[in-house]
Amino acid sequence: MALVPTAELVAGAVRRGGAVAAVNVVTLEHAEAICAAAEAAGIGVILQISENAVRYHGGRLEPIAAAGAAVARLAAVPVSLHLDHVTDDTLVARAAEARFSSVMYDAGALPHGENLARTARAARVAHANGLWIEAELGHVGGKPDAPRSAHAAGVRTDPGEAEEYVSRTGVDALAVAVGSRHAMTARTALLDTGLIGRLRDRLDVPLVLHGSSGVPDDQLRAAAEAGIRKVNVGTALGVAMTRSVRAVLAGDETLVDPRTYLAAAREAMSGTVGQLLSVLP
Repeated sequence: MALVPTAELVAGAVRRGGAVAAVNVVTLEHAEAICAAAEAAGIGVILQISENAVRYHGGRLEPIAAAGAAVARLAAVPVSLHLDHVTDDTLVARAAEARFSSVMYDAGALPHGENLARTARAARVAHANGLWIEAELGHVGGKPDAPRSAHAAGVRTDPGEAEEYVSRTGVDALAVAVGSRHAMTARTALLDTGLIGRLRDRLDVPLVLHGSSGVPDDQLRAAAEAGIRKVNVGTALGVAMTRSVRAVLAGDETLVDPRTYLAAAREAMSGTVGQLLSVLP
């Protein structure tokens, strides 16, 4: 099936009142695992490549993007390619050339006024290049530049401020702080579904949940029912992959063929994605 725009998958989630899964890609095995799970479920999915993943690949955007796009094009379900957590302005303009249809621009660590100005500029560049753009308002913890607790005073996204932010920046979707944290390895997050509902009612753009690896299944479903339309997952695949590789290597100290442990890791990651897809409406 052809690579589809992220906007198309998110619009589908809006129409059905559910959420589309957006899953992080670090290696080719990640992309293969995600698409295999999506095909098994018969559900479209978003492949996300973060700026950190680009940095891991030597700062070269095109090779990992080309790999993701190739896997997506061969999938039997709709798949899009999304560039996530971009702080380097030059990557926004390069994204379309590298087959991405969307970007998430992350100026959340900056003072509010600078966040507004830089995000508005990024939105203009993105739209000029045919890209759908997501931004973030509030403090989703778990990153070095956002160390505060997800439940501390002042970290949640304020509906009134969010309405102004969306209006002034022109973004197409907004990631909101409602109780999740990036990089959680335990599924103990408590989401404020009431706040999600108030944000849904106030804003005319889709809402995005970051840090979803730490959110239990029942809360993920509740978040989608309350108004989240895109659910980002990354750490959960890292947990599945690493746990699998450790188990295989521990079982055979003579093993040197990476295909053996990477195949097992790919299957483990696919299982994690399959579980996520079974939860989201």
